[in-house]
Amino acid sequence: MVIQEQVKEIVQRVKDLYSSLEIEKKQLEISNEEEKTTSSYFWNDPIHAKQVMKNIQSNKKLVKKYLKAKCAAEELQVLYDFFKEGEANVKEIEKQVEKTEKILSYIEYKHILSEEEDLLSAVLQISSGAGGTESCDWSNMLMRMYLMWGQKNNYKITKIHHVPGDIVGIKSVTLEFEGEYAFGYLKGENGVHRLVRISPFDSNAKRHTSFASVYVYPLISDSIEIEVKSSDIVWETFRSSGTGGQNVNKVETGVRLRYQGLIIENTESRSQQRNKEKALQLLKSRLFEIEMQKRLYKREAIETKKKKIKWGSQIRNYIMHPYKLVKDLRTGYETSDVDSVMNGELNDLLKKSYMVKSAIQTS
Repeated sequence: MVIQEQVKEIVQRVKDLYSSLEIEKKQLEISNEEEKTTSSYFWNDPIHAKQVMKNIQSNKKLVKKYLKAKCAAEELQVLYDFFKEGEANVKEIEKQVEKTEKILSYIEYKHILSEEEDLLSAVLQISSGAGGTESCDWSNMLMRMYLMWGQKNNYKITKIHHVPGDIVGIKSVTLEFEGEYAFGYLKGENGVHRLVRISPFDSNAKRHTSFASVYVYPLISDSIEIEVKSSDIVWETFRSSGTGGQNVNKVETGVRLRYQGLIIENTESRSQQRNKEKALQLLKSRLFEIEMQKRLYKREAIETKKKKIKWGSQIRNYIMHPYKLVKDLRTGYETSDVDSVMNGELNDLLKKSYMVKSAIQTS
């Protein structure tokens, strides 16, 4: 019986989560760390104290979600018992299954994002490819897509650096998404995004193909120490372009940091000093990401099984003519609802990517 199998599967998934999430261990950690916060010396080291508080809140959220899933599964089991006695109908069972499934899927998804860096905020860079106006317009469309995704998922978004196109759109843009799991969600967006459409800039209404590159790296927190050799840093300043007040275009507030082949640009603030401080944070984040990739490549067993995600590899097609289709080339996931995707409805695409990646790594 289908309903019986659904109930059985959900109950088993809840049991599996209790073990894989180490709920008992996390409850003990919460108790021990909360006891530490009562010490009069706790705030003597503010950075460590903030990290402890963050861990407590993160563990509490996870345990609370698990208990909610457990409660929903128990309610489903009781409802199923009533159903067998003829005191509940199929619709009631299906409604409870859907409710429990939604909670479980959320927890399982978050469990996949279990790497240290997944919890961090993210920096996302978009760069237009060859094609001039077409690619600049496509980069602008991608920027709008990610901005709408960030807004819908309650992230604080800051535009760190922006280079406009010569006619329309953007040549490049750097965005910061501040909030938990921003990097975990967005890290799979690394690569080349391809657009196929009838160009609004072509008087002959011909079909054009445009490319833009997306690069995502985690924004490190104060709790992560990254060594930077001051002697290797070269600073340059320049006048910012675009809007931002009278001071922006008259004073060299924009900064460019060069470090061992890396280049970081920042025009976020009207203050050159604040832009320098932010550029240093971005540099440390890039260095952290490079080290993170080195660790990843050392996992030879996994590396032989999975497809490498690297700058220059095409990951997704967005087709708007002759038919509508968004297809992820890594997972095979596709949808004809292109408008929703371009309006920031990316969670299904992101989730499928990590579900497939997790299955590969554990196989």
